[in-house]
Amino acid sequence: MQYDGHTPIDLEQERIEILNAFKGLLRATKDRSRDETKLIRKAFDIALEAHKDMRRKSGEPYIYHPISVARICAEEMGLEPTAIVCALLHDTVEDTHITLQDIEDIFGVTVRKIIDGLTKIPEVFDENTSIQAENFRKMILTISDDFRVVLVKLADRLHNMRTLSSMKPEKQLKIASETKFLYAPLAHRLGLYPIKSELEDLSMKYCEPEVYQQIEGKLKSTQDVRNRFIRRFVAPIRTELQHQGYDFDIKARTKSISSIWRKMQTKDVPFEEVFDVFALRIILNTPHEREKSDCWRVYSVVTDFYQPSPERLRDWVSTPRANGYESLHTTVMSPQGRWVEVQIRSKRMDDIAEHGLAAHYKYKESNSETNKFDRWIAEIRDLLDNPDSSALDFVNDFKLNLFNDEIYVFTPKGELRVLPTGSTILDFAYDIHTQIGNKCIGAKVNNRLVPLSYELQNGDQLEILTSNKQKPNDEWLRFVVSAKAKQRIKQALNEAHKLVAADGKEILERKFKQHNIRNTPENIRALEKHFHIDTTTNFYYKIAKGKIDLAQLRELNVVAGNIILERKIRSKKIKGSEEDLLNEGINTDTDTIIIGEDFKGFDYTLAKCCSPIPGDSIFGFITISSGIKIHRFNCPNAVHLLSKLAYRCLKARWQNNALVERVAAIRIIGIDQIGLVNRLTEIISKQNNINMKSISFETNDGVFEGRIKVLVFDTAQLEQLTRKFEQVEGVKSVTRWDAAVDSEELS
Repeated sequence: MQYDGHTPIDLEQERIEILNAFKGLLRATKDRSRDETKLIRKAFDIALEAHKDMRRKSGEPYIYHPISVARICAEEMGLEPTAIVCALLHDTVEDTHITLQDIEDIFGVTVRKIIDGLTKIPEVFDENTSIQAENFRKMILTISDDFRVVLVKLADRLHNMRTLSSMKPEKQLKIASETKFLYAPLAHRLGLYPIKSELEDLSMKYCEPEVYQQIEGKLKSTQDVRNRFIRRFVAPIRTELQHQGYDFDIKARTKSISSIWRKMQTKDVPFEEVFDVFALRIILNTPHEREKSDCWRVYSVVTDFYQPSPERLRDWVSTPRANGYESLHTTVMSPQGRWVEVQIRSKRMDDIAEHGLAAHYKYKESNSETNKFDRWIAEIRDLLDNPDSSALDFVNDFKLNLFNDEIYVFTPKGELRVLPTGSTILDFAYDIHTQIGNKCIGAKVNNRLVPLSYELQNGDQLEILTSNKQKPNDEWLRFVVSAKAKQRIKQALNEAHKLVAADGKEILERKFKQHNIRNTPENIRALEKHFHIDTTTNFYYKIAKGKIDLAQLRELNVVAGNIILERKIRSKKIKGSEEDLLNEGINTDTDTIIIGEDFKGFDYTLAKCCSPIPGDSIFGFITISSGIKIHRFNCPNAVHLLSKLAYRCLKARWQNNALVERVAAIRIIGIDQIGLVNRLTEIISKQNNINMKSISFETNDGVFEGRIKVLVFDTAQLEQLTRKFEQVEGVKSVTRWDAAVDSEELS
């Protein structure tokens, strides 16, 4: 018996439970030979010994985590024994005495490569680099070597999200935001739809707990009604398919909570008006050569009973999606006047839809089509080829590559090209070749001349027009949506930027000689700081463009050829640059800003993009040049800041007795009625004694949208006002209104 400081631990009972968990993993690992079983056992023994003195935040032995990750790989991804071995060992090199050489000596080079890809890089970077971005880039670098790295990493992230409740609230929000921003889209791009949906739901559970619980409660309360509807709807289809002799299975899949919330937001409707809360899936056990014809025959059976919507037919059987997804989707009208989505696919297609990349490789030999994943990995290699790209630039470009929808266009010779929805002529040109993109002046689309900004449509046939005099410019970045095109344009602009900067360097060298100043890195850094320039290249560029007055060199204090810039004494309240703030004793892990009190002499302001008020959950963000901004955790910018720039985020809370009126914005939608505005303003000023800062209303076809800014003390007062608005006849929805994402809020 042992004590963890609070409760006694039965070590023998723990040992039995750990062994049972391992046996469960072995049962979940299919198609393993005796030698592979021995390797899995050896990996388990090494991990168990290495992690023996470690416990998770929940208090349980650490070994449960690698066992759970390995089980996700086996059970939910269908991965083979090598991946299971790597999952069991994935934290050993990072957290214990075991080295990569030890791994290679025992398990071989392949396992070493995968573990290396899963091991975080040391947290030693300059203050402008996001640790998360560097770790993510390192993991993606290994995709082209071994795709199992990213699959094991996703399993690791999924288990961490499932056990996130034991972490501190601020840690929960950072991990959940990072998951929502990068890992859920990555799972989607790899075809792991169940994992993608769960990651999104778990992220939402911590980022927007109130909305999550509301939708979860409504799904549970409507479950019985939904099940009865499904049984009646399916009955005639099932009978007819059995009569025709098909071997099939029919499943009903409820939409994920995050997906329902997205639909509510995009369509601007309440939960009750989201009609496609579930989808039916018909899975056929049919030979590969008959898959396509059988799917269309089943489609015919379904549409014999129910009227289809022609606009909502999706044929991913003839042309699979870029991540290998194949299925035939149709939406039909039920007798109860409800739209129902029906997905028709073979067992092989369903396996790929559920297990994505892992299943795709299992079927690769029997599939004569081009390997979609190999094409995608080639695109990632293109992104990695740019040595000038920072980790954050890479993450931004990579995120663009995780697009949800594609369009299909053709070259003049009829070759099919798949591009992100919203792609333009320039995206297509860069997809063909970098030089064609750089020299593109326009195109003929379906024999009609169109400009660079033309947005491509499904089925377009293009012929690119080029000129040797053409060069990329900054405006082009607005015309493209694909990661490849953005990266290639930035590369071309950077090269042009460097040529101009070289001229600036020569100008500065001449000025240094003129004023007897040494041309040293220390002097150049001193000038960069004096002129508030972020990089040396930008400094030279601005000199060449005449944006820096080098006449100021005469006014600087120069001793023995060295520039001496005296540091100005800091006043009690300064805004400060990001560098000043991070260098002046601010610890983003332990420091907390209390709104209403002084914070180490630094200014902090409330962000305009979300206008937080007392009662909101908030955090501080260290900007590049504008001090600290206070954001709400459900601010439009929060996911971006907490996922990519977490090292610049601080804890913050409201001072309990700080009663100060602050601006809050409300959006009201409803049916236009006479006297409605008067009724709303009466509630604000007369019934609640609240001061109104601004009000605007727009009406379109009898539907009004109002935006009101009021001064309130806290969220309780705002909620009281919101409830009264909701009771007004004609008002359909009242929500907190956030300003559009402002780039200044992020800088």
